[in-house]
Formats: sequence, structure tokens, C-alpha cells
Amino acid sequence: MTDVTRRTLLTAGMATAGLALPGVAFASSRPTLTHGVQTGDVTQHGAVLWTRSDRPARMLVEIARDPSFRHARRLRGPVLTPDTDGTGKLRLDHLPPGCEVHYRVVAEDLDGRVRSAALTGSFRTAPVGRADVRFTWSGDVAGQGWGINPDTGGMTAYRAMLDRDPHFFINSGDTVYADNPLQETVTLPDGRVWRNLVTPAKAKVAETLDEYRGQFAYNLLDDNVRAFAARVPTIAQWDDHEVVNNWYPGEILTLPQYTEKRVDVLAARAFQAFHEWQPIDARRAVDGRVYRSFTYGRHVEVFVVDMRSYKDANTAPRDGRGVVLGERQARWLVDGLTRSRATWKIVAADLPIGLTVPDGADIEGIANGRPGAPGGREHELAGVLRTLSRRGVRDVVWLTADVHYTAAHHYSPDRAAFTDFDPFWEFVSGPLHAGAFGPNTLDPTFGPEAVFVHAPPRANLSPLEGFQHFGEIDVDGATGELTVHLRDGQGTALWSKTLRPSARG
Repeated sequence: MTDVTRRTLLTAGMATAGLALPGVAFASSRPTLTHGVQTGDVTQHGAVLWTRSDRPARMLVEIARDPSFRHARRLRGPVLTPDTDGTGKLRLDHLPPGCEVHYRVVAEDLDGRVRSAALTGSFRTAPVGRADVRFTWSGDVAGQGWGINPDTGGMTAYRAMLDRDPHFFINSGDTVYADNPLQETVTLPDGRVWRNLVTPAKAKVAETLDEYRGQFAYNLLDDNVRAFAARVPTIAQWDDHEVVNNWYPGEILTLPQYTEKRVDVLAARAFQAFHEWQPIDARRAVDGRVYRSFTYGRHVEVFVVDMRSYKDANTAPRDGRGVVLGERQARWLVDGLTRSRATWKIVAADLPIGLTVPDGADIEGIANGRPGAPGGREHELAGVLRTLSRRGVRDVVWLTADVHYTAAHHYSPDRAAFTDFDPFWEFVSGPLHAGAFGPNTLDPTFGPEAVFVHAPPRANLSPLEGFQHFGEIDVDGATGELTVHLRDGQGTALWSKTLRPSARG
């Protein structure tokens, strides 16, 4: 980040997602780190460290191998400015693989006279070799009117995930609900009252850049989220609700609550806020892309895909050749899976493969809802699956969220209309803190079987009703066996299965 003068920064003021406004006196004489600390995009030798200041300040970091910070290494981070809503990131590098790293962050006044209170956290660098690996995944946070409820302890599924002590977390999309305003109270069918913490940004649909920034700021007001983020690195993905429900490039909205109708304009603002507020490594998300990959020991490589930025219109015909990944990303995916030497190739997808996800009379997802040969976006997935089979790529597992329930799907050519692929598993888990829905209808094109489903009896049940979910993957370092646990929001395993390397079904 280019340094600018102290006078320029102080006169510019900070944006409205919890920072001081121009002309308003600061409550404290020293900077404050407003939304905690978090790490992401962890590698064998480091991770991205994120924080945010309430005013222009310099991010300063200490890192050490033990929590006492003996022999700490001191790092000078960026200036936190209004240009990025006070957020900033520092890539922590040159660390040994497979080790626990403790970090301490302060914001220093640009005069160098005073500093904020320190915030601390920790993470583990990715191992090499045959190490045990545990990670969690889920998505769908603060949707359908269910925000941070102080009466129930807030977003408690994050606390349950932290108790599982994962090495990292895949946030599978719908990380925020920019199109779902919150009300202060919601009366439940049984008469109980759900109470939401509401900020100005969450009181309306997001349209401006500052309003999109406020969506991400909101989730980090929750104690559970901040505690989790301080100790577990996130691999962040986006889907539709970071912008608006079921969006696609080029869409023009007809929704009356939006003044800005051009989705491409909204998506650009949301994309900027997403990258400012998520601990994403810009070097891996080349040209601002969301799709990227990470190796975690001998047994695990994660491929994060973006099924939102390159897709065709939901109104496109269900036959023909549709697009959900785009040619460049599809080629990147199959080539990366082919080159991978990891035992398990994990595809983190923001849309399920075989579940029909409608958008009114149109189709939002991959499955087109019609039996028979692949049509529409199914064509592209058929090409990916065919290529992987012909190249002999095995042990590919797909993870997703999106549909607000949890399920285990097994895909087999023995049951499919399209047969030129190898059997594989897809595991679905969500919501992490949103309304519960489902189950959706399975499209038979790729021969899916719903081996397990845990879904609510009716739509949009609140987080109080026991249908919040996250998934967990445990890989045994000695055997390479992968065990998946589909858990509820309290961490209880609802269903588990162990897969052996090179299993063909």
C-alpha cells in the first residue's frame, strides 16, 4: 500500500461500517481494532493476517512459536486507510511447515505516539508429509432474517466448530446476506420472540460500497465468530447472497427495493468489500479471482471454485451448452486435479451438482431439473467429469453448502443418464446461521443417490430449531483414510462415513 500523509488520512475520514465519521471526535485517544483479527489462505510457510482500525493507523505484528512471545519476530504491516474501509492484510511468510504460530496485532497512530490494545490469535501452518488433517466447512450466515441474537448467545455454531479444533475452515459461500435486511424482532410460530442485533447496514439491502462493507462488518460483531476467526484460518468463497439472490453477470433487477438495478455494478461493489473484509491472499486470487487451490500435507489439496462470476443467465435454455465455471476456470480445475499428488482432491463448490435449485420458473444451479442427457450448465460439469475419468484422476470429493440443509450424495454412472465418469461423493452442509430449508429435488443426470439427509419439516426454521449444520473432514495421516462427519450446530455427528484412498464407489 502506498503511504500517504497523516493530514490526508485524517481529513478523509473512515467509512461507515463501524469507523468514525469525518468531523466526529474519536472516543479514545488511541486507535482501536474494531472487528478482531483473522487469518486465511494458509500455506506450508504462512498465512494472510487481517485486522481493521477505527482510524488511519499502521498495522504492527509480532509472531512467535509460543504464546509468551519470547523471541518474537516483529513485522511492519500496511497503513490502514479509508481506501479499504480501515481494513488491512499482512502476508506472514518464512514460517516452518506444520507448526503453531502465535500472533499479536496492534494499530499504531501515524505519529507513532500511541498504539491500540493488542489482539492475539494463532494458527497452524500447513504440514508436509503424512500428517493428520482436520477441517470444517459450511456456509449461509445471517440469512432469512436470523441475525445475531444476544439472548441465545449469538452465532453459536462457530463455537461448536472451534471446539472441534480444525486446522482450517472452508466458508462455502453466502458468507453474508447482503439482500436480507434484519428486523429488531421476529415473532416465531410458537409465540417466542427472536431478537436481532441490527446495524444501519443490515437494516436495508446493500447497494453502496459502504453498505456491502457493513454486511461483512456485521458478522464480526459476534463473539463466537471473532473467537473462531482468531484461531482457525478461513478459506473464503462467495456465492450469490454476497451480492443479491441468484444473481448472474449482466442481470438487470426488477426488485423494487433496489435503486441500483444493474447487477454488474452491485457485484463490483460487493466484490471489493468481499476482498477487503476476507483474509484472501491476492497473490493466489490472481486478477481478483476467487478460484484458487491449497495443499495441506500429503493427503489433502483443496480447489476453491467460483460458480457465480462466469455463469450464464438463469433464463438461458436448459438444453444446449451452458456455462457455470467458464472455459478458463474449467481448464484450471481439471489441470490442477490432474497434477495434484494429494491423496484426496477436495473441490469446494458454491453450488451443488445434482440438486435442482430453481429461480422462479428458471434454473439457478447446475442441475436443469430434467432427466436425460446433460443440458445447459450440466454440459460443462459433464466435460469436467469425463476429462477426470479419462485422465485417471481418482479420489475427488465435492463439498458445498447453499441449500440450507445437510446431505450425503453418492454419484454413480450405474444410475446415470450420462455415464462417462467415475463414481464420487458430494457432501452438503449448511446453514451455519440462517434459515433452514429443504430438501431439494435430485436431478438424475449424473446418477445421484441421497444416502443421508437432515432437513427441516418446513421452510425457514430459525437457528433455534436444531437444523444448523457444519461438516467436518478428518484425514488419517498414516492410512490416508478420509472420514466425513455431518454435524449439527452443536457439533453432534448426525452421520459419518470413512472413505479409503482409490475407492471406486
